[in-house]
Amino acid sequence: MTSNRTVNLIIRYLGKPILVGLCAAALILLVFPEIRQQGNGAEESSIDLDRRSHGNEWTGPVSYSHAVKRAAPSVVNIYTRTITKPSNHPLLDDPYFRRLFNNQQQRIQSSLGSGVIMQEDGFMLTNNHVIDGADQILVLLYDGREAPAIVVGKDPETDLAVLKIEADNLQPISLGEPTQAQIGDVVLAIGNPYGVGQTVTQGIVSATGRNGLGLNTFENFIQTDADINPGNSGGALVDSYGNLLGINTAILNQVGSAGIGFAIPADTAEKVLNDIISYGYVVRGWLGMDAFPLTQPIAKRLNLPIYQGLLVRAIYNGSPAFLVGIQPGDIVVKINNEPVTDRQTSISQIADVAPGAPIELEIWRQGATFAVTAVAGIRPTSPL
Repeated sequence: MTSNRTVNLIIRYLGKPILVGLCAAALILLVFPEIRQQGNGAEESSIDLDRRSHGNEWTGPVSYSHAVKRAAPSVVNIYTRTITKPSNHPLLDDPYFRRLFNNQQQRIQSSLGSGVIMQEDGFMLTNNHVIDGADQILVLLYDGREAPAIVVGKDPETDLAVLKIEADNLQPISLGEPTQAQIGDVVLAIGNPYGVGQTVTQGIVSATGRNGLGLNTFENFIQTDADINPGNSGGALVDSYGNLLGINTAILNQVGSAGIGFAIPADTAEKVLNDIISYGYVVRGWLGMDAFPLTQPIAKRLNLPIYQGLLVRAIYNGSPAFLVGIQPGDIVVKINNEPVTDRQTSISQIADVAPGAPIELEIWRQGATFAVTAVAGIRPTSPL
C-alpha cells in the first residue's frame, strides 16, 4: 500500500511537468527537424573533410623522396681541368725576363658542374659551357665511382654537350613530358652546387617557352624558382615523379633578388643527344637568308603597310631561299601557315624542319603577297 501511494504522489506532483516537457520537445522537433541531425554532426563533418582532402585534384604528396630516389642515381658530378700554357712571347727567351716573370709554368684551372645519364651504355648530357675547353673531364657517379669522360660532341647553339664514360650498372634517367608541364607544377633540381655534393632543391614551373633571353641561339626554356647555383649547370630538373623535364642551364640573379632558373626541355636535349651520337652534329633545317624582325617604327620609316614579319636583308647564293626567288627587301609574313611573330621563334620553326622537307612561306613584296615552297637545307652556323 505504501509503495503504490508513493508512486501516485510522484505522478501527481511530477507527471504534469514531465508531460508538458515531452509535448514541448515533440513540438520543437516537428518545427525544427534539423535538430535531430546534430547529434552525429561531428562524424559527418569528419567524413566530409576526409572526402574533401582526398577528392581534390590538387592534393599531392607531402614528400618527394620517391622522386629523388628514382632520379638521383642518374645525376652525376662533373669536374674539369684546363691546362693554361704560358705565353710564347720572345722576351721570355731572355733569362732576365724569365726570372722577372718567375719562370712561368703551366697553370691548371678547375671547374665543376653536373650531368645526366641518358643511356645505359654511358652516354650523358651536360652543358657545353661546363666542359668547353677542358683538357680533362672526370665524372663522379652517385655510388661514389669515378670515371674519365670523353666529349662525343657539342652543340653551342643549345649549350649542350654529349659525354661518354665506360662503366657498368649505370641507371639512365626516365624521360618526362616537358610539353605537358604546367605553370605551378612542382619540380626538383638535382645537381652539384658549389661542389658540395649532390643536392636537391624544390620549386615550381614558373613559365614555359621562355625565349629571347640572349643566352643561346635556340631558346625554349622552362623557367623555375627552384634554387640553381653554380655547379648545378648540366644537372636535372625533374617532375614530382622523378622524370626528366629539362637540363638546368642558367640562372639570372641580381643583388637583392631571388634567382630565376632556366632549363632546356628534355625533348630538345634528347634530339641533341641522338643527333650527335648518330651524325656528330645536330641536324637542323635551313633557308639561307639573313633577316630581322619588322617593327612598327621600321615599317613607318619605310612607309610599309604591314607591321609584322621578317624583313629579308641578304640571301646566300645557292641557298633554299635563293632557289625559290626570295630577294632582299622581301617580308616573310608566314612560315608553314603560321604568322611570324618574332625572329627567335622563326629560327626555331625553320630549324625544326628536317632537311629535304618543304617549308611553306608567305612573302610580301611591293604591295603584293604570294606563296612559295622552299626545300629545307642543312643548317650550318648561319642564323636562318
